[in-house]
Amino acid sequence: MKRFTLVVLLLISFGLGYGFNRLINPVNSGPRVTSLGGIFFKAKDPVALKAWYNKNLGIPMGDYGANFEWHQGMDSTKKGFTLWAPFKETTKYFQPSEKQFMINYRVVQLDALLAKLKAAGIMPTDTVERVSYGSFVHLMDPEGNKIELWEPNDVEYAKLGTATAK
Repeated sequence: MKRFTLVVLLLISFGLGYGFNRLINPVNSGPRVTSLGGIFFKAKDPVALKAWYNKNLGIPMGDYGANFEWHQGMDSTKKGFTLWAPFKETTKYFQPSEKQFMINYRVVQLDALLAKLKAAGIMPTDTVERVSYGSFVHLMDPEGNKIELWEPNDVEYAKLGTATAK
């Protein structure tokens, strides 16, 4: 019985030590992209295209497009969102990119990530925009694609009351 108790105590100690270490030194900590925040693309008639996707594929649409709701990895109580959004063909929002699409990446520690990018000679194309549901900034990738970095505030984003697809 003593041996069994000792083994159990050792396993508990190991588990607590491992868990505490993960809290102090989480894997993949630091400024980085965590997932896709959105896919933006140009369309001749965004309103008609959203209606087509809604009618034919059952994707609920809001003012900006479709929000796909999901739950964040280790904490399933935290919601996350990925936005699918067609823009008018004539939009200037993607400039200076000449491409027809822009990908929005969800990030953590946006300011630290920007400092890291600037140190590597990668400069944003604009200044950080801070709104209730997060902070945004744009930059160009090596192929001339404009990308958007978004540090979300999902609690505030959920309050916007946008339609979501699950």
